[in-house]
Amino acid sequence: MTKLPLLLPLLSPRAASPSRALTPPPARLLAVAAAGASVQDAVMSAAATGDYPCPVSPPYPAVSKDVELRRALTASARSGAYSSAAVVFEDEWLAVVDKPAGVYCEALLSALPCSTASSGDPSSKPNLHLANRLDRDTSGLMVITKCNKVAAKLVKAFTEHKVKKTYLALCIGYPPAWEKIKICSGHGRSKHGAWRVYAMSDVGRTLPGGSSVRDMSTKFEVLGTDGEGQYREPSNVDIDDIESITVQEKAADQTSNVDVKNHMIFVRAYPQSGRTHQIRLHCQYLGFPIRGDVKYGGVIEWNGVDCDGHALHAESLSFVHPVTGLPVTFRAPLPSWASEIISTMG
Repeated sequence: MTKLPLLLPLLSPRAASPSRALTPPPARLLAVAAAGASVQDAVMSAAATGDYPCPVSPPYPAVSKDVELRRALTASARSGAYSSAAVVFEDEWLAVVDKPAGVYCEALLSALPCSTASSGDPSSKPNLHLANRLDRDTSGLMVITKCNKVAAKLVKAFTEHKVKKTYLALCIGYPPAWEKIKICSGHGRSKHGAWRVYAMSDVGRTLPGGSSVRDMSTKFEVLGTDGEGQYREPSNVDIDDIESITVQEKAADQTSNVDVKNHMIFVRAYPQSGRTHQIRLHCQYLGFPIRGDVKYGGVIEWNGVDCDGHALHAESLSFVHPVTGLPVTFRAPLPSWASEIISTMG
């Protein structure tokens, strides 16, 4: 009996409805829910039901090391020259800024043109803290607090997942059969030191090096494929009936030689937890790594142009203001790659 990586659908009213059929890539076979299915049975079942590709995990490809080094050097130069953060909102307690891609988070602290200190005295210097962080090449919203008390409250809100976030991503890979989905998995470091997707059953297990596997979940919705689709505002994924899949086995620790179907998939992600590289990992696992994300299987070149970073954007943040107690929502301006995609859609 052949053992295959398994993504087990948790049936919901939406999941039980017929879905568009997909033909899975030969080296990315999916196991069917029934135990003991053969490889041929798995192929036939996946093609008939539109199950999900199951790509491989780290180690990182060797070529990514050179690309990452070049990007890091470029980002260091950009960060050193970064002098004026784009402020989306600011009051005397915090500021929300739009971080550009290719700039380190810490550069925003010195580049924030704070107009008012938390004490109300314009001559005093606020004590700035990063309430959240974004990867170097991820653009979008970050919150900077101006005093320790506000920082503690907001960091706690992010840690306890009380801050609702949405991200936009442009992915290249195998087109999904679903419109909306929730993926639940484990999260931890592999023996190579790279972050990876683990099975949910591994959550709590101690890994080599002393860390442990933690849970992570992300909800996705497809906005367009190959330029066809319609851009829409974020939906209330808390009440939508949405199909769920649970990772039953960690991704294979190897590199695939199979050509991936290079479709362009524009997605919105709703992370339900805040693990390192969470959206990037889940996109890779679902068969459509983010464009330019060389660590997790993304293409380095697309349509004849080299990618200088990955196409991931922190689109919105919603939380309760730590001082006023009022609910607030902030949206970041779209990056150029997202505007170009949306302009081609209906």
